Amino acid sequence: MTPTPETPDLPDLTTLIKAYDVRGVVPDPFSPAVARAIGAAFADVVVLPDAEAAGAADGEPAAGATRPRVAIGQDMRPSGPELVAAFAEGLTSRGVDVVRIGLCSTDGLYHASGALGVPGAMFTASHNPAEYNGIKLCRAGARPVGEATGLADVRDLAARYLAGGIPQAPEAGQVGDREMLGDYAVFLRSLVDLSASRPLKVVVDAGNGMAGLTVPAVLGSATGLEALPLEIVPLYFELDGTFPNHEANPLEPENLRDLQAAVVEHGADIGLAFDGDADRCFVVDERGEPVSPSAITALVGLREVAREVAAGRRPTVIHNLITSQVVPDLLGAAGATTVRTRVGHSFIKAEMAEHDAVFGGEHSAHYYFRDFFFADTGMLAAMHVLAALGEARTPDGAPVALSHLAEAYQPYSASGEINSRVADVPAARARVVDAYVTREGAGPVTVDELDGLTVSHWDTQPRWWFNLRASNTEPLLRLNVEAADEDIMVKVRDDVLALVRADLAADDAAGKA
Repeated sequence: MTPTPETPDLPDLTTLIKAYDVRGVVPDPFSPAVARAIGAAFADVVVLPDAEAAGAADGEPAAGATRPRVAIGQDMRPSGPELVAAFAEGLTSRGVDVVRIGLCSTDGLYHASGALGVPGAMFTASHNPAEYNGIKLCRAGARPVGEATGLADVRDLAARYLAGGIPQAPEAGQVGDREMLGDYAVFLRSLVDLSASRPLKVVVDAGNGMAGLTVPAVLGSATGLEALPLEIVPLYFELDGTFPNHEANPLEPENLRDLQAAVVEHGADIGLAFDGDADRCFVVDERGEPVSPSAITALVGLREVAREVAAGRRPTVIHNLITSQVVPDLLGAAGATTVRTRVGHSFIKAEMAEHDAVFGGEHSAHYYFRDFFFADTGMLAAMHVLAALGEARTPDGAPVALSHLAEAYQPYSASGEINSRVADVPAARARVVDAYVTREGAGPVTVDELDGLTVSHWDTQPRWWFNLRASNTEPLLRLNVEAADEDIMVKVRDDVLALVRADLAADDAAGKA
């Protein structure tokens, strides 16, 4: 097979296939030809070797009678169907069968991978603008495929296939379709029982993303399940990959404004916002105020820890290093072992599997569950929050508002992530190290470099910590600060930012002179 006219100039796949997934503008560099080559490379690097290893472990011939399968799902982006078809062609050309599950959330694809025991590919660009698309790849059981676990090899082989053509297997694979939405809804409901909750009014902003499909299926009765005591007020449930109302990225405060206003307008108990592929969930309380993802990590983590402790097990919970100190504080006190890890889903998932952790949380609102194949699911996290709210009552039996429930999980003051574009990242970092570590200008501190620079003064008054991380792709430094009170947080935040941005201030002063 020779290269097709679709790729007269071969794209640089290093800009498209990144550390954790595939993501880029359609059709340049992410064309159907590229998707086809990635599908074939995924078959040869991951699917076929894993199937052969599994067969050998089972004592079966390496070449069994049943061809390996891959589940493919897609979000609502207009470019999805063409890219999925091309990717499926790449798989089938290498002798792999394809199970198309159609429109789904990313955690819906993970469920299919886990439930069917097959590798998976989810076509989504999450919260990126409409012109983007991408692929999240996983092994059977929703185990992640990242740069160190096969994705780099997929990238290199796909580049060779683009340049020289894809070799054809003696027997091509076949493509079939399977509906999984109902099974996904039943599975999630088996993990959290909401039937006994007090009636709750819930505003949900789907952002024209996949939550518009999954929320009616799981929290409603769209798939024929019994109605729950939830009144859902929908915002932007129409699936539209052009995102006509706002970006499907609730991490940006402006994208929460419609939800916040609707919660207050409808007198709702809670608001939920999902990103485009609905694997992240953000929460606002009855006043329309955001609840920190760290608070959600603590709340959900305590529920999972309590269940494990009641069963006589010592649970482990994973959290990334920019999560609030309240997470290890509360979960440790509840009987859990907490493990701190780098920022990024591949690190969380690896630690989840290694420690057989019951739960994991990131400050970016990704939540991971052992009972969900160690994968992340915004819907299951939302169900836990709804269950906790529906059960919460005062000593005299009155319902507890979410704002009061969340207070216990938000005792500290945090800056949120602040990005600074600097001319010289190493020099800016060195100024911070000199001030806070070398000269210990802020008093005795502990320092680690697990992911960037973390300086902690938490064991001594006044209590604070900060993390300063460099972007992998831009001349940016990302700062997160937390302290026991607002005044200290502001002081540390402003001091560190002044050091980080000192060269910019000097350039500005020189320009004015």
